[in-house]
Amino acid sequence: MKNRRDFLRNAFGLGAGLAAVPSLFAAKQSPEPAKDADGDMNMNMDRDRTRARPSPRRANRVVPVQTPDIPQLPWQMVDGAKEFHLIAEPVKQQLIPGKFVNLWGYNGSAPGPTIQVNQGDRVRIIVDNHLPEPTSMHWHGFEIPIAMDGGPGISQDPIAPGGRFVYEFTLHQAGTFFYHSHMAMQEMMGMIGAFIMHPKEAYDPVVDKDFAIILQEFAVLPNNPNPNSMNMEFNWLTLNGKSGPATTPLVVRLNDRVRLRFINLGMDHHPIHLHGHTFVVTGSEGGRQPKTTWGPKNTVLVGVAEASDVEFVANNPGDWMIHCHLPHHMMNQMSSVAGRMTRGSNGMPAGLGMTEGMGMLRQGNATSAENGPSLGRGMGVGSTRDQTVGNGPLSATQTGHVTENMPGMNHEEMQMAAPDVTPDANSVPGFPQDAFMEGPAMAMDKMVEKPENYGLRPGWSGFMQGMMTFLRVLPPDLYDTVMAMREQQNGKPTTMPEMQHQHR
Repeated sequence: MKNRRDFLRNAFGLGAGLAAVPSLFAAKQSPEPAKDADGDMNMNMDRDRTRARPSPRRANRVVPVQTPDIPQLPWQMVDGAKEFHLIAEPVKQQLIPGKFVNLWGYNGSAPGPTIQVNQGDRVRIIVDNHLPEPTSMHWHGFEIPIAMDGGPGISQDPIAPGGRFVYEFTLHQAGTFFYHSHMAMQEMMGMIGAFIMHPKEAYDPVVDKDFAIILQEFAVLPNNPNPNSMNMEFNWLTLNGKSGPATTPLVVRLNDRVRLRFINLGMDHHPIHLHGHTFVVTGSEGGRQPKTTWGPKNTVLVGVAEASDVEFVANNPGDWMIHCHLPHHMMNQMSSVAGRMTRGSNGMPAGLGMTEGMGMLRQGNATSAENGPSLGRGMGVGSTRDQTVGNGPLSATQTGHVTENMPGMNHEEMQMAAPDVTPDANSVPGFPQDAFMEGPAMAMDKMVEKPENYGLRPGWSGFMQGMMTFLRVLPPDLYDTVMAMREQQNGKPTTMPEMQHQHR
């Protein structure tokens, strides 16, 4: 026990006492909250009280939660309550460059904007329904009156199209919570958002950076922008509404204390793994956990309808992956295959008719080497019988021919490169398992260029797909450079300065 206590005390500063926290959002909030030098939103905090702190890096204040790629929801103080306005509406979402899908969300965002309040606040949320069908809003894990729970037909009538419902309650809890539609298939269309309740007293230990990440998955056919909300398998996995490499990295300064809040609302559980660091799980969707339950981990299983808070000191410099460790969740546009495992002009891609899919073929059988999948689990394209299929022999001389049959792969900013394979690769059983799933052929560094990606190794984007992002632990000089670039960008795309990856 002593060794365990010493490990936790040294790694996470558990000997520090509780620090008082000033009121968060103490005044009327503007639509565009100001940001400090680190890019954190100050959220109108009482700066006079934050000056009296034990050290320059351990402020006695609430650190606002950042949700990369998702906006914060502003509020107004009205009749003693913090009043928020949410609009349930269709959203056109870009998962990665060139891949747009039709989701449902809130205020033009899927997931919806993040709500941040203080423990003890009185809040009022006005929900307008701009969807073509009824909806209802559930406040997940909240201990509030039944009339405000949002169960359609149970605690309230569903909100009709064009209708409005006003939710109002006082919050006594603290932790990582979320809101979502309580119409089941609407959840699968993206209708969720983070709801952070900051504690009256700062958690011990105090963190320097606090991030929230919402985990979702969608089933989207290549030529159809509408997700299949009834599907049981998924080919687009997202963090805060983006798939790698379009996800925005979490940028921290070396030796920052960091909290990550993972929220999962979908059909799959996700084992989230962090490279290069050891963390402890400090909270769930039920609130803060006692320190006696904390123990070292580097992977946390975030179950459906759950949240998990993890904390650690970012003391290992580098660009570290954060990702779901389910292999199929680390790729985009994944589809299952059976039968023929080679590219050619005579394969049968998914999406053909019942006759071919059931094996009633003019030649061979449904699982023969000459044919590929049709009915069943495939998420591939619907097409004619004879065409080049997407999985098969791969060589440098074939790259051009293959990409001709892969719409979107010839974009001028795609870094198409010859595959690195052996001369006899096509003779090895099982090859290729990752052709055009990851590697140089999928690199799109320039297409996802942003300040947070500045300094990454060239070609990094070819290996960052699906439910993946970075924790970038940067030395002070590079951290300051990235933060300055982010401030200068002001939401507009800019050209990043040339810089080779720095090995740290």
